[in-house]
Amino acid sequence: MTAFLASYRAAASFARGRFTTVPVGQTPRVRVLLVCLEPGQFIPVHHPSVDLAIVILEGEGRLVAGEREEQVGPGAVAVVPGDQARGVLATTRMTALTFVTPPPTDTDHAEVTEGLRRGRWR
Repeated sequence: MTAFLASYRAAASFARGRFTTVPVGQTPRVRVLLVCLEPGQFIPVHHPSVDLAIVILEGEGRLVAGEREEQVGPGAVAVVPGDQARGVLATTRMTALTFVTPPPTDTDHAEVTEGLRRGRWR
């Protein structure tokens, strides 16, 4: 299915309790999402079997990519192979575009669910 998003800013959606994702498009081989975080929100560090490419569009925060943890802002790009650590902690309102291949399963999200339940980024 072809997808077209005229403006990521118009599609971005933020919530108080936790980060939000906005589907941009998906094929059998890749899922593309906008990830929207308010200051202090996070995607817990996790190790799914899928590959990830992430581009920070707006905002600042910390990004774990493999063995690295970096301060990031607009324009930062990371590519993380499957089974390596990844996670994001926003220090300002942040919007990122992610490409995940193949699309993740519930098993791939288990560590995220647990980290959110505990309220811990790491």
